Amino acid sequence: MSAEINPGTLINNRYLIQKTLGRGGFGRTYLALDNQRFNEPCVLKEFLPDTQNEGVITKSKELFEREAKVLYQIKHQQIPQFLALLTHEEKLFIVQEYIDGKTYLEILCDRLSQTGKPFSEAEVREWLLDMLPVLEYIHGCNIIHRDISLENVMLPKDRSKPVLIDFGVVKEKFTQLFLNNSSQSFRQASVVGKMGYSPPEQLRLGHCYPSSDMYALAVSALILLTGKMPHSLIDNSLNWDWQSYVNVSKSLAGILNKMLASAPSERYQSATEVITELQNNRSVNTNINQTVTNNNLKPKMSLGGIISNILPRRTQQNEQQNAENTNNFELLGQIPVSQNPQFVDYCKQQLTSFVGPLASMVMEQTLAENPDIVSKDFVEVLAQKIPDAQRAESFRSNIKLLKQYKTEQPSKLTQSVSSLTTTPAISHPDFLDYCRREFSSFVGPFASVVIRDTLEENPDLTPKQLVERLMTGIPNRKRAKEFEQRILKD
Repeated sequence: MSAEINPGTLINNRYLIQKTLGRGGFGRTYLALDNQRFNEPCVLKEFLPDTQNEGVITKSKELFEREAKVLYQIKHQQIPQFLALLTHEEKLFIVQEYIDGKTYLEILCDRLSQTGKPFSEAEVREWLLDMLPVLEYIHGCNIIHRDISLENVMLPKDRSKPVLIDFGVVKEKFTQLFLNNSSQSFRQASVVGKMGYSPPEQLRLGHCYPSSDMYALAVSALILLTGKMPHSLIDNSLNWDWQSYVNVSKSLAGILNKMLASAPSERYQSATEVITELQNNRSVNTNINQTVTNNNLKPKMSLGGIISNILPRRTQQNEQQNAENTNNFELLGQIPVSQNPQFVDYCKQQLTSFVGPLASMVMEQTLAENPDIVSKDFVEVLAQKIPDAQRAESFRSNIKLLKQYKTEQPSKLTQSVSSLTTTPAISHPDFLDYCRREFSSFVGPFASVVIRDTLEENPDLTPKQLVERLMTGIPNRKRAKEFEQRILKD
């Protein structure tokens, strides 16, 4: 393989190399600045024919251009835009949109180090429903990705949905061209796909179908659910044994197992089929998490379901208080957001649970564009940033229903909470929300997930006991104590 391109090198008198992003058997990937687009960051993907055969080099360039043109036709908001193809000093490059964010493998590792817990079933369902339309689109274009893995799915800083990167289609074609004309070192690196992620037909025979991509997507979902890599989820007979590591609903287990079938014909034949299956049982799993243990179903109410059941009862028991809450919200609707930082912070935490890390950027942009916006309009603008209409309405409802949206000071809330040592925390939705807001400042946007999972496992925890459990998820002892004092101060 030829020498790596040094930072500061100008490619085609346009792309200024900044650093190397990755290396592989087919070449390297670089971060560059496009001096013809105001130094906009972009990615240069390099492909290096490992051969001196002029005929093969000529064919490779023709093949490269043909395949790059196919990728150039892709227009999807969850796929980096292919910007150009070029040749520089006998090297072949694709220029691609740069995605600034983290891969889902990095996100998972961060979560495991912070909380010790992987993704929940609800999160994985949403992740699948975000990813499957991307596969539906590319398969409709007669393109198979061939290399789906958590390393190749990113969450950008400026978007709420995952982005699929690093298509294997060009690498696949290069493999076919060079396999019989290249060095042994290239042949050893010529398999497209990843061990553990890719299905048998791809690794053994080099055959790829739409269902091959869905197999790899299912493996990615298993890793998010269990926090374990593929080799740990396969038994001695080379069969998937993932259900011994995590309890999920019977419906999701069935969907994943069908996506993971060894024979392509036994899997779903299109992403549309999987989307339909997930959506058909989505409402059933919104409030009830039916776990599977030794084939015995044990219905268990999720935290979201518990709170949704509590709030209506509280409203029926005290209509006057509900009216007071509504009036308080209406009053807030006339106050400029700049005068109510507590409300802004609360909205930020709520929005994070709907759009993830993107929430901070959305809030800052909204406030920058509308410095005098009042609270009521602010909530509506944020709701419109949530792609799904039903979830957007849930965001609006959360703002209106919970007592914490009243203008009481945090000190009053914490003083009253400190005496709640006998009743379950789930009977105090205002406390749960305040606790989540504070906890998120210590562990980040996954605070809601940690609290929910903790209460699903221990629904009778008192507020004090809940705080003590959450403290164990904060690695630094001093910060854990600070969290306790902020929640349970006298």
